[in-house]
Amino acid sequence: MPTRDAHLQFQKWAQEYGPCYSLMLGTKTLIVLSSDEAVKELLDRRSGIYSDRQEMYIGQHLCSGGLRMLMMNYGPTWRATRKMVHTLLNANVAKTYVPYQILENKQMLYDFLKQPEGFLKHIRRYSNALTTTMVFGWRTPTYEDEKMKQLFDGFSEFAEINQTGTAALIDFFPLLRRLPSFILPTQERAKEMHRKEKSLYLGHWLNAKQAIKDGTIRPCFCVGMAEAQKREGFTDDQACYTSGTLLEAGSDTTSNTIYAFMLAMLLYPDAQRKAHEEIDRVVGADRMPTMEDEPSLQYLRGCVKETLRWMPTTILGAVPHAATQDDTYMGYLIPKGAGILNNVWAINNDPSRAPEPRKFDPSRYKDDHLGLYDSASNPDAGRRDQFTFGAGRRICPGMHVAERSLFLAMSRILWAFDITPQQSSEGKPLLPEQDNLTQGFVCMPEEFPAKITPRSKERARMVETEWRQAERASLDPVSKQWLV
Repeated sequence: MPTRDAHLQFQKWAQEYGPCYSLMLGTKTLIVLSSDEAVKELLDRRSGIYSDRQEMYIGQHLCSGGLRMLMMNYGPTWRATRKMVHTLLNANVAKTYVPYQILENKQMLYDFLKQPEGFLKHIRRYSNALTTTMVFGWRTPTYEDEKMKQLFDGFSEFAEINQTGTAALIDFFPLLRRLPSFILPTQERAKEMHRKEKSLYLGHWLNAKQAIKDGTIRPCFCVGMAEAQKREGFTDDQACYTSGTLLEAGSDTTSNTIYAFMLAMLLYPDAQRKAHEEIDRVVGADRMPTMEDEPSLQYLRGCVKETLRWMPTTILGAVPHAATQDDTYMGYLIPKGAGILNNVWAINNDPSRAPEPRKFDPSRYKDDHLGLYDSASNPDAGRRDQFTFGAGRRICPGMHVAERSLFLAMSRILWAFDITPQQSSEGKPLLPEQDNLTQGFVCMPEEFPAKITPRSKERARMVETEWRQAERASLDPVSKQWLV
């Protein structure tokens, strides 16, 4: 097992051993699914027995107190939590969050205009502010917000702890859990991380509950969750981790995908030119794109789908599923308790699905008019757009919200700006290597420079005017929180 870029080794094994192979990891079996049909058959069609998780002692018990929905075993608690999350993030509810997305988008464009070199920071603030507003009812007005920094730093630490060989050993050989902390300091580090994370999430949740009591909360996920807590009686600890893990998921994956899109525009100027031409033809220069323009911006819709395919953030399916009973597939026995890994990178880069897979080409989707969720639900696995959001009952419940956030970000960035390479001291363009990725559960391109310039003085003026008007009309002048 490589210590870096494991996705490339998993892809290589798939090419050698086929769409369904297994690894023996200590005392556990991990089965790797590397074709669209294998994922459709097992994780979708047989989801009743493929929606569990293997025990993750470090990640779930020590880092998360058994409360993280992503790693929770398939059972009554997970089903109730998932049902509540789906109710509050479904397609109809997702539409109500568009005003939040529009406002945060306007600030992101303004920040691009004023500090173009900090575009990664602005993207992260955009995705975090969207998520805090939708989940808790308050926004993150600046990148320097300490709670946002703690969130991103905490998730990086969570990924780092769970990627270590020590975490794998403790998972695979339970006897090691009895060893003292000075021999296995990872255990104590995981407990300390949980204490800090729980404090952050519980503070967010209790503040939301107080705002509900005071009648000052904005429309958000926590309003519905507070009502569900009254009916069902789950604890504040469970509630804070439900809302907190939605916060980390929405913040990290959305920002990583937009950052990957920026890389694609840098490395594939012809794709950027085609997107500019479509926006100018459909929208024009006098206004910015809106969600109403989406059906007419098919190439931009292709940019969303192609970014998710070309640079998946959940590169190996985030966390493996697990089988709850013995099963057979392709003549193989899949034993009860085996982990089932959705090999997203290999499937998204299958040349039979996407010819020249490492080329960024939104025109692949010129005839695909389905939304992300409807595409994932397609009974024909070969016609699903990409596998980045997972599959089966564990599929990402925030797909509807994410699709709108990504479309608005990509279409408006390209309406307003040109993205070109920075120049070296010798005057040569600085072009990053497209497949240099960060490591962890959720990945992104390694940081890269880019030159971001307004497409015209008029568009720059509109970016500034739109943000200033939104700021005056919607936000408190001191706190920069929503007035109405």
